[in-house]
Amino acid sequence: MPIDNDVAVDRRAAVEMQFAGQDIAWLLDQWAERRPDHPLLVWAPHEGAGRTWTYRQFVGDVRRLGAGLHERGVRAGDKVLVHADNCPEMVLAWYACAFIGAVGVTTNTRSVGAEIAYYAEKAQCVAAVTQPQYAQLVTESAPGLKWIAVAGESFDELYGDVAACPPSPRDPLAPAGIQFTSGTTSKPKAVVHTHGNALWAATVGPRTIDMTSDDTYLVYLPFFHVNAQSWSFWTTLGVGGTLVLQPKFSSSRFWDVVATHGVTHISLIPFVFKAIAGQAQPENHRLRVGVFGLVVPELEQLLKIRVLPAYGMTETVIHAISGTRWGAYAPRSMGRPTPGYDCVVVDPETGALCGEGQVGELWVRGHRGIQLFLEYFDNPEANQKSFTDDGWFKTGDNVRYEGGNWFFSERDKDVLKVGGENVSAREVEDVCRTVAGVGDIAVVAQSHEMLDQVAVAFVIKAPGTDVDDATLQRTLIDTCAAQLADFKVPRAVYVVDSFPTSLLDKVAKNKLREMADELAAATTTEG
Repeated sequence: MPIDNDVAVDRRAAVEMQFAGQDIAWLLDQWAERRPDHPLLVWAPHEGAGRTWTYRQFVGDVRRLGAGLHERGVRAGDKVLVHADNCPEMVLAWYACAFIGAVGVTTNTRSVGAEIAYYAEKAQCVAAVTQPQYAQLVTESAPGLKWIAVAGESFDELYGDVAACPPSPRDPLAPAGIQFTSGTTSKPKAVVHTHGNALWAATVGPRTIDMTSDDTYLVYLPFFHVNAQSWSFWTTLGVGGTLVLQPKFSSSRFWDVVATHGVTHISLIPFVFKAIAGQAQPENHRLRVGVFGLVVPELEQLLKIRVLPAYGMTETVIHAISGTRWGAYAPRSMGRPTPGYDCVVVDPETGALCGEGQVGELWVRGHRGIQLFLEYFDNPEANQKSFTDDGWFKTGDNVRYEGGNWFFSERDKDVLKVGGENVSAREVEDVCRTVAGVGDIAVVAQSHEMLDQVAVAFVIKAPGTDVDDATLQRTLIDTCAAQLADFKVPRAVYVVDSFPTSLLDKVAKNKLREMADELAAATTTEG
């Protein structure tokens, strides 16, 4: 029978078909059946006893916890705020939500009350899981929650009867998690990841970082970020490997943990490799791969491991541009587009494709809910602005390609990288503008030895204001500290008469960054 070329294929049905009959629960069940006694999660706290969950034990606890959530009224599609530092309860709660079709909303524990209130309201959370040190803050900031479970206190009460919990339909495009990301807007956007996103990362991640079933990924970056959730956890689940979870990075215990638990893979950020540089390495360690943003031969020589390049963001789920251990890549490059992603460099003013060597905006295309995030939750304006009609996602990052290698250039978005955390300069500026006496404000990055960058503010006083410089500087910092996470608060405030401008009369933030570094150097010299 001839094929009718005019028949239109239902797009959602086609996307669902990529992982038909599969979801996160399916993935874990597969490994619990095939490798029931293989360690999945190893908890390695800095103090006190650790614990190990095999695949069978992990799935068992997750199912009992999911049943308990269901008994407490959590249903498919409901959002549960998971506000905690790295700990086993945080991971179990997130996967328990996925098992019953609910959505785990992970948030930064350095957030202040106003930010938590926004997260809970924006994501429409019905309940929360947190830790003792954050319980009061979450309770006061999100009074609309039906209940709050606290790890180490009321958490054990959440376990329920698995037999009384109906199975969730296996829908790969159903939301599984929400992460908040900073951008150029004053409010963070809620990025929705689906079960299909997790399955995609589990399929592609191991291939790009050379991970096998006998490998172990050390996770010390926060679980509320895409690096830990997807690059580490979902990648490891794709091969039935092992995860070692720490509360946070510890330079003094790094090599001991690596050797003790047979760690083979880690994620690298500048703070990490600067902290362990020069430390004596144990002879019996298995560490062989560090995942970083660029090809850095000097870093490989320093750490004596293979450093694989990987570019990605919360919206791309996993590494959209990467390099495998088999390839040869130019130094400082991000590698090449990962199979499954279409990448182009576009002139944002004209929409035309850029030629080789020309800097433009990176656009990425793939199925939404598979290679790319599903949507910005409850934000149609951001969705419309970020996607073209034919499916290209505008990353806001400037790149170029040369000789098949892709290179990162300065961000088009006004985003700072503070110790691995994204900071929206505009978000900080909007808070500063609420302070009396501020005429204009510009927040930029200042170089920092350990954190790579920190935020500093340049301020022009409002005409006619009688506030002195020292008072204005102190008030700005105090106001930001009350409304923003600590890593977003400017480390310094500089009062100036005017801002340097570009040819188009825009604030030349590149000049301000140079001024910020000069001022920091001068302060260090004087000290």
